[in-house]
Amino acid sequence: MAAGDHRRAGRIAIVGTGYVADLYMPSLRSFPGLEIVGAWDVDPDRLAAFARHWSVDPATGFADLVARRPAIVLNLTNPHAHAEVTRAALDAGCHVWSEKPLALDLDEAEALAALAREKGLHLASAPCSLLGRAAQTVWAALRDGRIGTPRLVYAELDDDFLPAAPHPRWRSASGAPWPAADEFRTGCTLEHAGYYLSWLMAMFGPVRRIVGGSARLLDPGQTGAGHGTPDYASATLTFDAMTARLTCSIVARHDHRLRIFGDDGVIEIDEAWANDARVRIRRRHVVRRRLVNSPFATTVRPAGGRHPMVGRRGAAAMNFALGVAEMAQAIAEGCEPRLAGDFALHLTEVALAMQAGGDHRPRTAFAPIAPMDWNE
Repeated sequence: MAAGDHRRAGRIAIVGTGYVADLYMPSLRSFPGLEIVGAWDVDPDRLAAFARHWSVDPATGFADLVARRPAIVLNLTNPHAHAEVTRAALDAGCHVWSEKPLALDLDEAEALAALAREKGLHLASAPCSLLGRAAQTVWAALRDGRIGTPRLVYAELDDDFLPAAPHPRWRSASGAPWPAADEFRTGCTLEHAGYYLSWLMAMFGPVRRIVGGSARLLDPGQTGAGHGTPDYASATLTFDAMTARLTCSIVARHDHRLRIFGDDGVIEIDEAWANDARVRIRRRHVVRRRLVNSPFATTVRPAGGRHPMVGRRGAAAMNFALGVAEMAQAIAEGCEPRLAGDFALHLTEVALAMQAGGDHRPRTAFAPIAPMDWNE
């Protein structure tokens, strides 16, 4: 399907019906213009449970699924299958929204991006929280000069001591277990860095240099997955006019704060995953001969309009379909989705470099992207 074919822009096919698919479904149904034409999974029992719970028509195979003429294939498979499924969907003429990461290897990701361009199709990857109200409010505050010139960012994506969590008992709405083995083997950096990295890229442009370190702090037996992937990474990200430090781990106490330090104050937010998280500005004052950071913060009013909200706890506090809906709208209007193409490729390269550690100068970049229409 060419990118200019607008008539079926909202038709969505789901590949992969595990834990994350159950997070997407309430979000997808919050957009009346999106239609689920079917779902498929290599596990027939998992597919049957998902289809029964959500009243979705199960496909008999991938060929049957794409024969239903979806505009977008929603790739929710396990990370090691992302590249293969995305390639098959592009070859079938479908645009693709992929769960993160786009691929586990930069060469593979670049090949997929090239294939999408060759076929005139869009390829984007999660996360989509950048398109949500909290991120857009932060971005608007920066554009309005609320803290003066931004100089430094501290971004935390620590998820507590995950081996001690009762994750073997975690189940999704249709009964899928939390995919512990895939999460540990893929690594918390590839799984989570994008939540703030995508915000920083949109607000400050491409990352020009990544200098960092990563480590496997946990013993393989502690996760039960025999993983050799780093479970901690921290990197200094150099942008054209700003520097950020981004940290990911599944060892340190839960901390999802973002702090942007500017000449005139600090923008703060406590949670990347909550679309309605409160955005605060904290000022500095000189009291006699001391510089004092105010103990009182001002709440920034959410910018512009709204988007559908789904839930208020944990991962469910984020609308997972914001990116899919924005892609469908872009297809209908004949334009490029904000998170597709070079943006998705650069996000993948930086996350891979963070997980690897060392000193890396990205070979990818992207053109500036615009805020959401309701936030301009």
